[in-house]
Amino acid sequence: MKKQKFKVDKHILTPKHSKLGEREKAQLLEKYHVTSKELPKILKTDAALRELDAKPGDIIKITRKSPTAGDSIFYRVVSDV
Repeated sequence: MKKQKFKVDKHILTPKHSKLGEREKAQLLEKYHVTSKELPKILKTDAALRELDAKPGDIIKITRKSPTAGDSIFYRVVSDV
């Protein structure tokens, strides 16, 4: 019997993570009048980013389900420290 590898990004409690394209990234930074250095960080070694091929400087959109607010969206910039 072959042992299956656990995929944390497929777990029911892990919120959806997606990498923004360059155009989306520029629009986000302009909309909120911030630089990527001002966004909260997420480590490139985070298990949820394993399948996204994220590099430092990329922006990750995290969509969390909420029973009261519907979907809540958060943004994080990928960091190596």
